[in-house]
Amino acid sequence: MVVCKSPAELDKMHRAGLIVWGALEKMRAMVRPGLTTKELDECAEAYTAEHHARPAFKGYRGYPGSVCASINSEVVHGIPSPSRRVREGDILSMDFGVELEGYFADAALTVPVGKISPARQKLLRVTRESLERGIEKIRPGNRLGDVSSAVQEWVEKHSFSVVREFVGHGIGTKMHEDPQVPNYGVPGQGPRLQEGMVLAIEPMVNAGGPGVRVLDDGWTAVTEDGSDSAHFEHTVAVTSDGPWILTRPRDAVGPCW
Repeated sequence: MVVCKSPAELDKMHRAGLIVWGALEKMRAMVRPGLTTKELDECAEAYTAEHHARPAFKGYRGYPGSVCASINSEVVHGIPSPSRRVREGDILSMDFGVELEGYFADAALTVPVGKISPARQKLLRVTRESLERGIEKIRPGNRLGDVSSAVQEWVEKHSFSVVREFVGHGIGTKMHEDPQVPNYGVPGQGPRLQEGMVLAIEPMVNAGGPGVRVLDDGWTAVTEDGSDSAHFEHTVAVTSDGPWILTRPRDAVGPCW
């Protein structure tokens, strides 16, 4: 069942979202060759505690970390580790969520480690742009398929693939609510968007084929063909004024990340 949120509830989710935004911005500033993914996890935990919130991922279905930190061909759910270090030229996806006073927010971005190849630069740019195109469709009266197809069309126009095994989702008083939000679809199909709906839109885009597999740790998803993958996400509310990105400041301008 899709639950629409009141203006007061959206304000609470925005407060949670600003903590997610702040933590991710702080982590992004830390990224350098030699950094361990455990250091990112510790940063996120400390930032969340300072803001009287709770990391949403830690313990969720047994997940051991607060951040999902995925490198290069890792699509999502990379477990933070003190032995996992990023290197010059890598790309690093950071996915993070918090719960504040009973409401959740969730966002992700992929960043370069030092100087990266033009091919990786393109993958990051196209993935971020596909998120922006999906967000633009989050308006009352549109269909969910309008959001999904906007992501898919932009990705495939640039000869990349959207991951199908993992999708976006509704979010609110639970981390995952209805509806599921695939990154592929047909315009004009699916549930109609209504004011107060909140969706976590999260394109996961592979440089090669769309297939993924999960490693023996039971969490880390990697591309089947070993190609690179990028991941961008925002929590977005449907309003009469258009999409409201809850996981960034209201006065933010320019690209969504």
